[in-house]
Amino acid sequence: MAPRTKVEARTETTQCDLWTQVWTNLWTTPRYCAQSVDNHVDGQPICARQAWETIVDLAGCLPLPVEENLVSDARRTPDALRQDARRLDREILALAVPALGALVAEPLFVLVDSAVIGRLGTAQLAGLSLASNLLVTVVGLCVFLAYATTAVVSRLLGAGREKEALQAGIDGMWLALGIGVVLGAVAWLAAPWAVAALGGTGEVAEHAVTYLRWSAMGLPGMEVVLASTGVLRGLKDTRTPLVVASSGAVVNAVLVVTLVYGAGMGIAGSGLGTALTQLAMGAVLAVIVVRGARRRGASLRPQAGGIWTAAAHGAPLLVRTASLRVAILLTVAVATGLGDVTLAGYQVVGSLWGLAAFGLDALAIAAQALVGHGLGQGDLARVRAVLRRCLRWGVAAGAVLGVVLAAGGWWISALFTADDAVRAAVTAGLVVVAVFLPMAGWVFVLDGVLIGAGDGRYLAAVGVLTLVVYAPFALAVGAWAPPGAAGLAWLWAAFAGVFMAARALTTGLRARGSRWMVTGA
Repeated sequence: MAPRTKVEARTETTQCDLWTQVWTNLWTTPRYCAQSVDNHVDGQPICARQAWETIVDLAGCLPLPVEENLVSDARRTPDALRQDARRLDREILALAVPALGALVAEPLFVLVDSAVIGRLGTAQLAGLSLASNLLVTVVGLCVFLAYATTAVVSRLLGAGREKEALQAGIDGMWLALGIGVVLGAVAWLAAPWAVAALGGTGEVAEHAVTYLRWSAMGLPGMEVVLASTGVLRGLKDTRTPLVVASSGAVVNAVLVVTLVYGAGMGIAGSGLGTALTQLAMGAVLAVIVVRGARRRGASLRPQAGGIWTAAAHGAPLLVRTASLRVAILLTVAVATGLGDVTLAGYQVVGSLWGLAAFGLDALAIAAQALVGHGLGQGDLARVRAVLRRCLRWGVAAGAVLGVVLAAGGWWISALFTADDAVRAAVTAGLVVVAVFLPMAGWVFVLDGVLIGAGDGRYLAAVGVLTLVVYAPFALAVGAWAPPGAAGLAWLWAAFAGVFMAARALTTGLRARGSRWMVTGA
């Protein structure tokens, strides 16, 4: 590589200086807005324009070597570069917006359950917190069924091998069904032990076991949902999962309210309603994928070699996801030790964090499909462009979501509980979460890009590393933090701050290089 010129070195310095400037600008912008509310540029408030440009420029510091940036920009006019960026933005949003609806399906299930069960009492809500975190962990550990399938299908599609892409998807769905049946049986049998392992006792443990066992019946359906959604994403179809997920959320809400209050089943009715909805969603998506596979001549029978390949692609992502889930379970265990108010507050904040996280991950899903397709075609320039634009959208979206949660925390808490102590804890937790959501947007996008590139082994290794970094901070909160609102605030500072910062560093360093950019199918 040729030595850098003074212009190139100055450009690199300017980009990396953004790391030290961005948070200062973000915190001073509100004060600046109050002084210049009447000033506009091109019909847009100066403060809003400044905040947006500061946020999106942050993404320029990591991914692309300076020499490549200058050479490509020097050959294009500014208008042409802007037009290319806008076209790519439209393509990203065309995938990300529908993906958003599908991604929030599971958090919406938990939110509906939380709102309904929260009216039954604090013990029921705390029990739901334990059980739902266990279930989300079980489902989350199998998210490789979606992520690995998306990466494989998109690469094969980019290389022009459509039939093989669908065959890989069918094999992934068979693997998902088998895993779901086994996990459902294990969850039913091990429910009391699992709840006790998280510190559940007495009435809280009783409610947690009840919800866990009734919900476990839906695990086969949910695993098929993951795999079939991965197939459709790899085919650049995020609209079909959106329709199914949206319909499922509505059906789930009706079933839960009917069974909990109408049939008088209590927390058991909430678990049963969720399970029935998940089974129905899995069946609908499976039929859609099977029809597409038949049209392209792919076999519907399980192929031992294909199933093994799907498992091999997903194994590193399983380790990566396991490290994330262990971190979350550790956080739940600490919240349990800080008392019922902290645990109930964690359930609400955790549900909202999950909703925001999946919303930000919609951009990562778009990047997965586009990066996989680009690497399959061997188009590295396009892959870099996708990375840059998705990062800018992710940081900006995180900032917007943070403002909404921080400003509306007290009123949002009223949707879940009437207990003033729990509401105070929720409000404090949401303020802490809001501070770190821009960084979370950065992390989720980079994580998705590396998954789409098939860089699972690296993600598995650094996943374990970030867990090791986070664990002492979480345990320190459990040992020294007070119960209630203060304890919940410190707990979320450890998780959303320390843990996410470790992930931001490790994924950012990887994206800075090019070892993850392996082309071909």
